[in-house]
Amino acid sequence: MPRFAYVNGRYVRHADAAVHIDDRGFLFADAVYEVCQIRHGFIVDLTRHLDRLDRSLGEILIRPPMPRAALVGIMKEVLRRNRVTDGMVYLQVTRGTARRDHVFPSPEVRASLVVTAKALSAAAGAEKYAAGIKAVTVPDNRWERVDIKTVGLLPNVLARQQAKEAGAQEAIFVDAEGNVTEGGATNLWIVDKAGRLVTRPADRAILRGITRTTLIDVAAKLGIAVEERRFSVAEMLEAREVFVTGATTICLPVVSIDGHAIANGHPGLTAQKLRDAFFAVAEKTAI
Repeated sequence: MPRFAYVNGRYVRHADAAVHIDDRGFLFADAVYEVCQIRHGFIVDLTRHLDRLDRSLGEILIRPPMPRAALVGIMKEVLRRNRVTDGMVYLQVTRGTARRDHVFPSPEVRASLVVTAKALSAAAGAEKYAAGIKAVTVPDNRWERVDIKTVGLLPNVLARQQAKEAGAQEAIFVDAEGNVTEGGATNLWIVDKAGRLVTRPADRAILRGITRTTLIDVAAKLGIAVEERRFSVAEMLEAREVFVTGATTICLPVVSIDGHAIANGHPGLTAQKLRDAFFAVAEKTAI
């Protein structure tokens, strides 16, 4: 079955989808994006994702391409055309297409919008969870506004490639003080030696992950306290559990970092409890 995408007012075959070579997302990474999980025919945490999209657009002064209701309608139509009931939907908004110039184009230039979707195997995700993943630490050399979900992800790309070449699946960024920030495409959590669930505060050093936010709600429902504070690489390596969270992975245990086994080298119980309870707590919007 062919895939379909939405590009600036048109639904087109995915293979034929294209933007202009002067699109500012292509030229300058002058764009933001969002990714939502699709599970059992529902868009997960849609309101929070679109609230964050609005924030990202506001932070870099891009006008929304359309009202929210129209955007949701397009997302649902792309999902229907691709027959996705379990997977993801991706949307990207750029400042638009204009003559190459670092300053903003004329206000008459409209933002560009691309929406795509694809199915993901739930079984494959479960297998990855059961095994856990390996990670490596890398210096955090990103710009100082990673709280904005922009498409400027070159440091993340290089970090993820470094992880792959080391036989790992995620890179963990470490700041100049030796404290963990987050993963290359995830937020990071530990269960410390005292059994406390810890994650870094959502300041400008990390992206305020939507899954991260909902998992704090999940933890509250389960009676698990969450401590938002900084923690070092050394504390992470001594933790009872380490796991990463993201829209398409939800909660994924890390069983080895820089070749060092975390606890007994197997996924832990806290991550399992949070993962099992996530979908019941998360907002669900029917396609």
